[in-house]
Amino acid sequence: MGFVSFMSEGRPSYGVWLDEANWLQVPAAFQAEHPDLRSVIAADRLDELDALTRQSGQRVSASRAQLLPVIPHPGKVVCVGLNYKTHVAETKRNDSEYPALFIRFADSLNAHGADLPRPSNTQRFDFEGELAVVIGRGGRHIAPEQAFEHIAGYACFNDATARDWQRHTHQWTAGKNFPGTGPLGPFLATRREVPDVTALSLQTRLNGQVMQQASLADLIFTLPVILSYVSGFTPLSPGDVIATGTPGGVGDRREPPVYMQPGDVIEVEITSLGTLRNTVVDAR
Repeated sequence: MGFVSFMSEGRPSYGVWLDEANWLQVPAAFQAEHPDLRSVIAADRLDELDALTRQSGQRVSASRAQLLPVIPHPGKVVCVGLNYKTHVAETKRNDSEYPALFIRFADSLNAHGADLPRPSNTQRFDFEGELAVVIGRGGRHIAPEQAFEHIAGYACFNDATARDWQRHTHQWTAGKNFPGTGPLGPFLATRREVPDVTALSLQTRLNGQVMQQASLADLIFTLPVILSYVSGFTPLSPGDVIATGTPGGVGDRREPPVYMQPGDVIEVEITSLGTLRNTVVDAR
């Protein structure tokens, strides 16, 4: 069961993922009630959306529509840094008692299959394959043992980063928020479809070469810990996105460094969540 957001005939819509080339568009009456996927999640109607769309949804070809980020306009995009031992080691940082967090803006997100714009004012454009969590039921002060009840599902994420801008100061915001540098997709898989996140594996490939590979069981701060910590200082709402961190193997820490160049194809694949694929271009 996978869900997508897309543009069709000049209008935003959403529906069910069939494969790379075909999706099912939500029936018009249902979309009139719930204009986007985030509102479906808030109403806890994903199962109903799936059943109704498979029964009476209109098939949409990828040749005539354009994917959007799975959640096009999340209220919050909270990212966790330094959440795999291999990445902590390659950055030569110390372990932290709490998750290292930074924020992305909604307009920094991008879609599966879209061009990934390399900012014109950086030559150090790096990849970071990650698991993204989409919040289903909002809340504050979420107890770790109840955290999974607040998750709607999961998707692949690429936290593409302008490393020089990231290091202008001790704050990472600038390097993480160039427009369109955070692909999210290709689809949202529900929590029921992924009963054990720790059984998933992540792989990032640059032009077919494996650059990052890890088990989600290797997360330093687990999903319950992350949701509990984040909701301790800010309310989480349906459709919010939490990126859970990247493993070792980023281009910036290689000898010599490897940065994404125009024409490169970058892929993030996670078990059960498909392959998020983008081609790098120079930003216009």
